[in-house]
Amino acid sequence: MVISNKRIGIVGARGHTGAELIRLVAAHPSLELAYVSSRELNGQRVEDHVEAYRGDLRYSSPAHEELPALAADVVVLALPNGKASACVEAFDAAGQDPLIVDLSADYRFDDRWYYGLPELTRHKWRGEKRISNPGCYATAIQLAVAPLKDLLAAPPVCFGVSGYSGAGTTPSDKNDPEKLRDNLMPYSLTGHMHEKEASRHLGLPVEFMPHVAPHFRGLTVTTNLYLSRALKREDVLARFQQAYAGEKLVRVLDEAPWVSKIAGRHHAEIGGFALSADGKRVVVVSTLDNLLKGAATQAMQNINRAIGVDEYTSIPTGQEAHA
Repeated sequence: MVISNKRIGIVGARGHTGAELIRLVAAHPSLELAYVSSRELNGQRVEDHVEAYRGDLRYSSPAHEELPALAADVVVLALPNGKASACVEAFDAAGQDPLIVDLSADYRFDDRWYYGLPELTRHKWRGEKRISNPGCYATAIQLAVAPLKDLLAAPPVCFGVSGYSGAGTTPSDKNDPEKLRDNLMPYSLTGHMHEKEASRHLGLPVEFMPHVAPHFRGLTVTTNLYLSRALKREDVLARFQQAYAGEKLVRVLDEAPWVSKIAGRHHAEIGGFALSADGKRVVVVSTLDNLLKGAATQAMQNINRAIGVDEYTSIPTGQEAHA
C-alpha cells in the first residue's frame, strides 16, 4: 500500500523540541512540512536554524484562528502549558479534524484524548486523531514502574534530575547555566505536573522530586519501589525484559544507565535493579533524552501509527546519536 505524503504543521517551533521535530520530519519519507510557526523567528528561513532541513520554507506567525486555513493533515502543538486549547478550538470551530498531537500537559488528563506512550498504551489506541504526548519525566517514571506495578506495597518514590533544556527557552533560573554551575536545583518537590500525570496513568500514587542540573539534555530518574513479596534480582530483570521485549526504543540494561550516554539518542534505558537484603525493595534507574523520547521522538511514534506507516519511520533506532 502506498501512503501519500502528509502535510505537517508545527505550532511553536522555536523551542528545542520544535527543532528536533523538524529534524525528524526532514528525514521522513511520508511527511512534508506545511508550516512552522514562531513569533520570534517569523520570516527567517527554517534551514538557517535547523541544519537537517533543506528548502525555502520560512517560519511564520499565524494567529490560532488562521491555522485551519493552512491545510495541514497533521498538526503538532509545541506550546507552553495552557496554550493549546485556543488552537484546538479553532479547528473545531472551522469544522476541521486533522491529526493533532499536543506536546503540552493540557490534554494528558482528558479521557477524550489518546495518551500516547506507545510502549504502555499502544493497545489502547482506537484510531483517535487527538493525541496527548506524555511528559518526559512521566515517561521515564512509568517505564520504570509498570513492570512491577502489580507487586507494589507503597507508592513509588522517584528522584529525578534533568538537563536544563527541559526548562525551555524562556530565560529563568532553571535554564541559566551560570546559576546551575556546580549546582543541583530542586523545584516543585510535591505536586509536580509529571507526578500527577504518572499517578493518573499508572493508576497509583507516585511521589516525585525533580531537580535541574548543569548539563543541557537528558534526564535520569531513580525510583525506589517497595514490594509486597520478596523477589530475586533475576526475577526483577526478567519482568523488565519481558515487558519491553521487541521494543526498539526501550533498552533494559543490567547496570544502572548513565544520563551522559543517552543524550542525543532516541530510546530510553532502564537498569540498576538493586535489591535490598530481604528482596522486598528494589531501586530502578531510567534515563532518556528529554527532547527526544521525552518529547519529539515519542510524538513521531504517535504520528507514524496514526498515519499508517511503521512506528519507527525516520527514528534512528540503532546506536547513532546526533550532537
